[in-house]
Parts: sequence; C-alpha cells; structure tokens
Amino acid sequence: MNRAFLLQTLTAGLLALAAGLMPVRAQTLDKVSFGTNWVAEAEHGGFFQAVADGTYNKYGLDVTIVPGGPNTNNRILLTAGKLDFFMSANTLQSFDAVANNVPLIAVAAIFQKDPQVFLTHPETRIAKLEDLKPLTLLVSKEGVASYFQWLKSEYGFSESKVKPYTFNPQPFIVNKQSAMQGYVTSEPYAVEKAAGFKPGVILLADHGFNAYSTLIETRREIVDKKPDLVQRFVDASVIGWYNYLYGDNSAGNAMIKKMNPEMTDDLLTYSVTKMKEYGIVDSGDTLRDGIGAMTDARMASFFDKMVRAGVVRSDIDYRQAYTLRFVNKGVGVDLRPKN
Repeated sequence: MNRAFLLQTLTAGLLALAAGLMPVRAQTLDKVSFGTNWVAEAEHGGFFQAVADGTYNKYGLDVTIVPGGPNTNNRILLTAGKLDFFMSANTLQSFDAVANNVPLIAVAAIFQKDPQVFLTHPETRIAKLEDLKPLTLLVSKEGVASYFQWLKSEYGFSESKVKPYTFNPQPFIVNKQSAMQGYVTSEPYAVEKAAGFKPGVILLADHGFNAYSTLIETRREIVDKKPDLVQRFVDASVIGWYNYLYGDNSAGNAMIKKMNPEMTDDLLTYSVTKMKEYGIVDSGDTLRDGIGAMTDARMASFFDKMVRAGVVRSDIDYRQAYTLRFVNKGVGVDLRPKN
C-alpha cells in the first residue's frame, strides 16, 4: 500500500470526523402567512398554540399569523397572493368562491359545528328550536341572508319576527320575549356579565345546520404546486388544536393576549370550555379521523339544504369548494385524553 493512498485515506477520515463534530446546520423553515377572520381569540387558539409551542417549526414552517378585524379583509389578501392560508368562517364562503370563480379551496375544517346560537331568557324555558318562533329574533344582516333562510325553509320561521341585531346585547337583555344570535363561545358569557343571568342556548348545529366552520382555505395554485407545504400546515395546525384543547395552552393564550390586549383569562377559559362541552372542534367524524375532518356526504347534505333555502345556486359544482386530500388521516388523535 503506497504512501499516497494512505495519505488520501487518512485525509478522508479526518474530514469525515470533522464533519461529524461540526454543529448541525439549522433547518431552513418555509415562511408561511396565515390570516384569521377576526381579532385574536380562543376560537383561533390552536393556530396560536402551534406557533407558540413550536409545533409549526417542528413541521418545517415559520408561520406568521395575521389577525383580522372589522376593517381588515384577509380573504381578499389570500386571493391577491399576499397570504398563503386563511381562516374561512364557514362552508358558505367555500361555495361562494366556486359560484364566483374565485380560485380558493378549503383543505381542512377545524370546527365540526358552526358555533352559531340563539340566546334566550331563562324564564321562557325554551327547550327546542321551534320554541323560538313566537319570539322577537335579533338577527344580523348576514344572518338573515344565510342561516335564517335555512330556518325559514326547514322550520317555517318568519322574517316578520326579525329585528336587526347590531352586536349590542342590550335590546335582548331588556326584552324577555326576544332571542339573540351569537356564538356559543362568547355571547352567553357577555350577557351573563352584563345582565347577571345565564341565558338559555340553542345551538343551530345540533338542529341540522351542519355547516363546517373555521376552515383552512388556500389558493388552488398552492395545492397544485406545494402539496407538501399544505399537508405540513394542516397537520401542524391540527396538532396545535389538540394541544390547545387538551394540553397546556398557556403559551397560546399568552400570544392571543399579546395580540389582543382586550382579551381576558376568564373569557379564554370560558371559550375553551364551551368548545369542548359542545363538541365544536372535536366531535363526530373527528373522533375517528382527527380534527380537521371533512366528508363528501356532509358537504353534499349542507349544499342541498342551502339550495332548498335559496342561499346558493343549484348549478354550481360544490365539490370544487374543498378537497379531502389533506385530512381524515387520524393525525393527533393519540393526543386526545383517553377518558
């Protein structure tokens, strides 16, 4: 064996050893921007948790959450290419994108139940949806155009009983023969704090209004060109939601309060409790398929209801509104408490 060969072998070995002793280069993270549809709150908690506890980083993502608000339209920013993902309010927005040829698509449904409720006075003893018919119903303009049309077609409600809801609970508080729209995670808390009584709650999702809510939406080009990025964002978001609901969510809540200084610990705790109590995030199909689950049957059912109610056109191909490619894989189900 000649000296040149020995020297070459020794040099290669030393280089390999040196490489092994060098610190591992930091992983390059893909930068992702995610827009919510309102100011930071518990209803967005899993996304903030995934940022705060490093879950997104573990999936190779550097995620920036861009909060929405009354004067912010993050969905337009998604369409314009300024954001990568958006937190869509409900399935109706996904159908609307198809109807208007907007190239957006839903890739996961974080809320299995739309949190839309009617609040009632406890003395009226409202027990079921039909009991609301004689009451004055405080409904927003958006509500009249969407879920109230379903109430008319499915349950025979009348718009003659509707008065405008201006996101002020006072008219409801003073009129015991009224019912007010709200979200199960927030308005009952606000009424109890303001009026000193615990309102009755009728969750529309438990009476057949089977829209998905808080969907993750993105542009079709991202699904086509970066499916791995989409999958990692969906999976990490799902893990974030399991950790937020069932684990130590202090990091996520701290981030929410930093971005929304008006948020309180009491309301955060209340909202998380109600999301769990009513199965807003984790119920039905998610018990098997994981948070974020969607099904063709559920989409078809809701589409048919909205067509009957005159909310969406019957000639649109609603199947273009979503894809099941990134969900129903059981991601994170092991994080759910066994009891």
